[in-house]
Amino acid sequence: MSRLSEAWYRDAAWLQTLRPLAWLYRQVVGARQRAYAAGRKTRWRSPVPVIVVGNLTLGGTGKSPLVAWLARWLAEQGWQPGIVSRGYGGDAPRYPLYVNVDSDAAQSGDEPLMLAQQTGLAVVVDPDRPRGARKLIAAGCDIVIADDGLQHLALGRDIELVVVDGARGFGNGHCLPAGPLREPLERLRTVDAVIINGAPTVAGLPTGGYAMTLAPARWRHLTDGVCYPVEQLPFAGRVHALAGIGHPPRFFATLAALGVEHDAHPLPDHHRYSAGDLCFADNRPVVMTAKDAVKCRRFANQRCWALDVEARPEPAFVAWLRDRLETLQPATCEVTHG
Repeated sequence: MSRLSEAWYRDAAWLQTLRPLAWLYRQVVGARQRAYAAGRKTRWRSPVPVIVVGNLTLGGTGKSPLVAWLARWLAEQGWQPGIVSRGYGGDAPRYPLYVNVDSDAAQSGDEPLMLAQQTGLAVVVDPDRPRGARKLIAAGCDIVIADDGLQHLALGRDIELVVVDGARGFGNGHCLPAGPLREPLERLRTVDAVIINGAPTVAGLPTGGYAMTLAPARWRHLTDGVCYPVEQLPFAGRVHALAGIGHPPRFFATLAALGVEHDAHPLPDHHRYSAGDLCFADNRPVVMTAKDAVKCRRFANQRCWALDVEARPEPAFVAWLRDRLETLQPATCEVTHG
C-alpha cells in the first residue's frame, strides 16, 4: 500500500489505467448516498447529539488526536461524551465491545484502545455504529463522537468534521483506486467544518478551513508509564523510530524537529507488532507513536518509549464548535430517512 500511496500523491502516470475503476467506485458511492437520501436505506437518529470526525482520504490525517481533544474538551464543558469506533484491525468475540485502558488491542483495534487510554472516557467498538452508539447512550453518555464515521451513513449525525493533511491535501484528487479519495471532493460541500492539520503547503485545499497543529506532549516509558517533558530527552544517542500509522513520515519529521537522531522504520498502518519488532542488535532506544505503543505495551522492554502528541485546534474553531453545540436540542430517538 505504501507504494500505491506514494503514487497517489505524486500522480504517477500509470494510475491513468485505474481511472475506469475510479469512475465505477464513484458511481457506487453516489448510489449509496442517494439511497439514504431517498429513504431506500434507513438512518438511525440518536436521541443525543452525534459528532462525526472523519476524512476523505486513506491514510493518516491527524483525525484520532482531534477525536481525543474533542472528547476531553466536551467533558470540560460539562458533557458526558462517548466514542464509537469501527475498531479497524481488531477482532472481538462479540459486539458491541466496551473498551477500557486494559483491553486487548487485538480485539478492540489500536485506535480505540489509544483513545480510551488518552481520554479515560467511554469507548465502544462496533461495526454496527448505531448499535455501538446505543450502548454508549445506555451507559449515560449525552453526546456521541463517531471516530472515522464520515462514510458510515447508517448513523445519523448533527455535526460532520473533516480533517485534511495540510502537507498532502487530497493527492491527485481521484477516488480509489486511482487516487486516495474515499469520496469525491464534492462531499466537502455538505460537511459542517474542515480542519486542516499542519501548515497548508499544497494546492487544492479547501478555503475557509480551521487550522490545527499536532504538538508533541510528553515522552512515555512503555514498561512503567512514567512520563517526561517533551523538552527533556529521557534517552541518549541515536534511536530506532517505529511508526505503523497512516503517514509515518510525519512522525519521523516530528522527531527530527525535536532533535532526535533516528533510524526510521516505517511499517504498514495498523501493523500487528510482535516482540521481535522491538529487538535490535545494537540495543539502542526504541521510540514509537502512541498508536503503536498500545500494541507493544505487554512485551515492551526497558528501551521502549512512546511520544504522545496532542491536537491543538485554533481558537476560532473552538468558538464555532461551542456556538454550534448551543443550537443542538435533544431529539426523539427514531429512524429517519435522508
